[in-house]
Amino acid sequence: MSPHLELLHSRVASPRRQIATVYPFALFVPAICVLTVCLGTSPVVRAAANSAELPGVRYTVSLADPQKHLLRVTLDIPAGAADHDLQLPVWNALYQIRDFSQYVEWVRAKDRTGHPLPLHLLDKSRWKVSGAGDGAQIEYEIFADNPGPYGAQFSAQHAFLNLAEVLMYPVDLRAASMQLRFTNVPPNWRVATALPGARENQFTAGNYDLLVDAPFEIGTFRERDFDQGGGHYRVVVDADPADYNMDKLVPTVRRIVTAATSWMNDRPFDTYLFLYHFPRGPGGGGMEHSYSTAIDVNTSVLANDEHAFADVTAHEFFHLWNVKRIRPQSLTPADYSKENYTTALWFSEGVTNTVQDYLCLQAGLLDEPHYLTRLAGEIGELERRPAHRMQSAEEASLDAWLEKYSPYLVPARSISYYNKGDVLGVMLDLAVRDGSHGTASLRDVFRWMNQNYAQKGRPFPDSDGVRQAAETVSHANFAWFFQKYVAGTEEIPWDDFLKSVGLHLLRQSTITAEPGFWAVRNSDAPPLVSGLAQDSDAGFAGLAVGDSILEINGRVTSSDFRQQLAELQPGETLHLLIRRDGRERQIAWKMRSREDLEFELKDLDSVTPQQKARRAAWLSGQDQAPDEPHP
Repeated sequence: MSPHLELLHSRVASPRRQIATVYPFALFVPAICVLTVCLGTSPVVRAAANSAELPGVRYTVSLADPQKHLLRVTLDIPAGAADHDLQLPVWNALYQIRDFSQYVEWVRAKDRTGHPLPLHLLDKSRWKVSGAGDGAQIEYEIFADNPGPYGAQFSAQHAFLNLAEVLMYPVDLRAASMQLRFTNVPPNWRVATALPGARENQFTAGNYDLLVDAPFEIGTFRERDFDQGGGHYRVVVDADPADYNMDKLVPTVRRIVTAATSWMNDRPFDTYLFLYHFPRGPGGGGMEHSYSTAIDVNTSVLANDEHAFADVTAHEFFHLWNVKRIRPQSLTPADYSKENYTTALWFSEGVTNTVQDYLCLQAGLLDEPHYLTRLAGEIGELERRPAHRMQSAEEASLDAWLEKYSPYLVPARSISYYNKGDVLGVMLDLAVRDGSHGTASLRDVFRWMNQNYAQKGRPFPDSDGVRQAAETVSHANFAWFFQKYVAGTEEIPWDDFLKSVGLHLLRQSTITAEPGFWAVRNSDAPPLVSGLAQDSDAGFAGLAVGDSILEINGRVTSSDFRQQLAELQPGETLHLLIRRDGRERQIAWKMRSREDLEFELKDLDSVTPQQKARRAAWLSGQDQAPDEPHP
C-alpha cells in the first residue's frame, strides 16, 4: 500500500504468469491461467494446490441497484458437507478491523429446490448454514459506497470492488475453485480486472484468496496500453477526462516499470494492470495486488504536486515483489476473521518507501537535491517523535492495528513503521555497501530474497530473514544493526552511516509557525489530528483530536501536508477544512511562533573521490566494482 496495507492470499503450484482481462460483458474471451502468489506451504496453500479436485463455489453479483449502492450477492455452495460456516472478512487492505458485516442488509439460505435452510449468526461476521448436504444457495444484500483503493463502491458512475469486502466464503471451501459472474450490468459498462475470464461475464480463480486479490473496475473508464521489456501494461482511468492528461501519465508509468523490473532483474507476470481514480474531493492512496494495483490521487494534488502520481505508482508497483511475493512468514496464511500480527511491516511497508524513492531517482522523476531533502525530512519526522526512544520498528509493526485510534497516533505514544522503516532501509543500504566494500547493496538484498523466498514459494522469517539476506550478500555480520535499530530503540548515529557517501546531518534551530496540533497520515487517507498542544489556539478554534484535515489554506492535503504546514510563517492565519462525524466545517486561527529543529543533509567539508563514487553508486542503485577505490 502506499503508506498502505494489503490483502493476503495463498500460493498454488502453477505457472508464474497471469493474463489480465478487460472486455464488454457481451464479448466472449477465453483465457486459461492460474494466479500465483508466494505464501509458503500453509494448509490453505496445500489445499489450493488440489483445488481442481474440490467442488467449485459460484458467486453471482447483481448490479441492479446503483442508486441505493446495494449489491445483491448469491453464493452457490456445492453438494457435500451438511453444515458450513460462512465468513465475511473483518479486515481487508488496511491493517484495521473494519467489520464489513456492518453493511449487510439481510441474509437468507435455501436448498436446491428453493426451500429455506436454517441459518444462524455465530458472531458479528460469521453465519452457519445447516442441511446443505445436497448444496445450498446463500443470498444477501450488502451496501457498497466506500470510495478509494481500500473500499468497495457501487454507484451510477461505476463499480469498484475489493471483493473481500463483499463476498463471504464457506470456511471449509476456501481452497476450492471459484467462479464469479456479474448480472444486470449497464450495457455501456466494461470491466477491468486481473482475473481470467472464462466466458462472457464470468471470471475464475483457483481459490478464495486469489479471487479477492484482484479488484474490479466496472464502468465507462478510459484505457491506454503499452509494452515494455516483454511485459504488457494496462493503464485504466475512471475520472473526468478534464482532470488528467493520459499522455503525461503513461510515460511516467512506463519509466517506473522500466526502472523497477531492471532494479529487481525480474518480471513475474505477462500483464500488469494499473487502476486509477482521480477524485475531486478528499481521497488518495494505493492498494497493491499481485497483478494489479488500485490508486487514487486527488485532482488538486495531481495538478499541483509533481511527485504525487509517480510516488504512489512506484510504491504500489514495487509491492508486487515486496509484500505480494517476498512475504513475511507471520502474515502467512491470511486469517480474515481477526487481526494478523507481524513484526515485519517496517520492512514490507517502510522499506518499500525506500525503494519507491530509489526507483523515482533511477527513472529520472526525482533528482538528488529533492531526494536528500526528502530523506532529511524523514529523519526529522522520526527524531521529532518522542516515542522513537521507546517503541521499536518491530513494535510499531505489531501495533499497526491501533492506527485507527487517535490516542495511539500522538507523537509521544507511537512512531510510524513507514517512517522508521524508510530510514532504516536507507541506513541498511549504506551499511551493506560499507560491509561489502561497495560490491553489494539493498538491491542485492531484495534480489536474494526474491530468488530464495518468493521464487521458491517460501515466506521469509520476518526480520531474521532480512538480516540473513543482508549478511549473505555482504559477507558481513548485521546482528548489531537489527538488535539496536530494528528490534531496539537505540538512537541511530546518522553521520556514521552517511559519511561513506560524503554527507552529514545538520540540525539547526529555527523559528517556525506553531500550528498547535499534531497530525498523522496513514494509508494516504486525509491527515488525522492525533493531539493538541496545551492551551492550543487550534483547540480554542474548534479543532479536536480525531478530526480529518481535508484542506490546508484551500489546498487539498496530500503526502506533503507537513511541508505545507512548514512553509507557513508565524502570525499567518491557518485555514483548515476538517471533517468530523461525517460533517465538514471550516476553522481558522492565527499561528504563534515556536523554536524548532530543522534537519538538512549537507556535504562534508571535504568529500573524497571515493565518497563521491559511493554516493553515485548509491543514488543510481548500482554496486561498485571490486577493484574500485572505496571510502
